[in-house]
Amino acid sequence: MKAIFPGSFDPISNGHLDIIEKAARLFDQVIVVISNNTHKNTLFSPIKRYKLVKDAVENWENVSVQLVQNDLTIKLVRELDADVIVRGIRNEKDFVYEQQIAYMNKKMDSSIETIILLSSLKNSCISSSLIREIASFNGNLSKFVPHNVDLALKKKYLKK
Repeated sequence: MKAIFPGSFDPISNGHLDIIEKAARLFDQVIVVISNNTHKNTLFSPIKRYKLVKDAVENWENVSVQLVQNDLTIKLVRELDADVIVRGIRNEKDFVYEQQIAYMNKKMDSSIETIILLSSLKNSCISSSLIREIASFNGNLSKFVPHNVDLALKKKYLKK
């Protein structure tokens, strides 16, 4: 089975990697789809996010990365010939949000399922917005993001 794991990944965190690792154990192939969230102002360009994610997942043979600028996730599932959408949640707020998206996707294409994976307890506090905030104050992010992302954040905020 082939799954997609869509998100803006701005930046990718250890929480995202936790979900990718779980999905990689469950599915034959996992495609991490980097897309734009129309409700977010991104820190990194789409190309930079693609490079950061690609480097972060390079050790998983059955995980690949795709950059998709603008499209509905449900259309991408069909285009990529995937079977399922993987989403990760940390808490009840995430659950309600992801449940709404899953129901909307189901209404658009009843053949596509959404699988929701729980983050590990150690990653349940991590969010990209908190990572960006900590980075803006030059805080230590080594427990929250892969090394390549930590370096990219330091470089980004040194410029500001």
